[in-house]
Amino acid sequence: MPETLAPDAITGLILAGGRGSRMGGNDKGLQPFRGLPLAMHALLRLQAQVCMVMINANRNLAAYEAFGVPVWPDADPLAYAGPLAGFATGLTHCDTHWLLTVPCDSPLFPLDLAQRLGQGAVDASAEVAMARVGGRTQPVFCLLRADLLESLTCFLDGGGSKIDAWTATLHTVEVDFDHPGDFENVNSLPELRALEQAAPSPAPTVR
Repeated sequence: MPETLAPDAITGLILAGGRGSRMGGNDKGLQPFRGLPLAMHALLRLQAQVCMVMINANRNLAAYEAFGVPVWPDADPLAYAGPLAGFATGLTHCDTHWLLTVPCDSPLFPLDLAQRLGQGAVDASAEVAMARVGGRTQPVFCLLRADLLESLTCFLDGGGSKIDAWTATLHTVEVDFDHPGDFENVNSLPELRALEQAAPSPAPTVR
């Protein structure tokens, strides 16, 4: 049995479909961070870890399409139905065996995220692997088997909306990471500026 999943088994999905209400309604993924939009940082970090990347966005689609990867809105883009709607969108368009989701507002996530979640999923024969740091689960950093679309659709059709409520019905493993700062997210412009001024993180390389 392999120790982890090969990159060509994983599609990356950047979740950029929110309202940005705590950021004054601004589209978080397009806010500048160290000279690039937040979502571009996520794209560059994912491209080094998976075979392809998609973006889930519900507005400013042309701006995201300029990143050069596929962009898919939710089934009902005006509903802003949350991360699980983005998961469903990603699973609908996923052509690999696994889907790795990351938010657009955490520009410093680990460069070995896919490798470590993949190893955790393989070791536990799990359907889902989630990141955990400092004892706290990070549910939007989630590696999903691509055949879970039917399960997720049934959950959403039944009125479900919480990631952990859905993954609790599945064989889910949590994978520990060591540095909480790697998963720092921003919800406001002051938080964005504060993170920008923090110690620099190693830059990802583009494949």
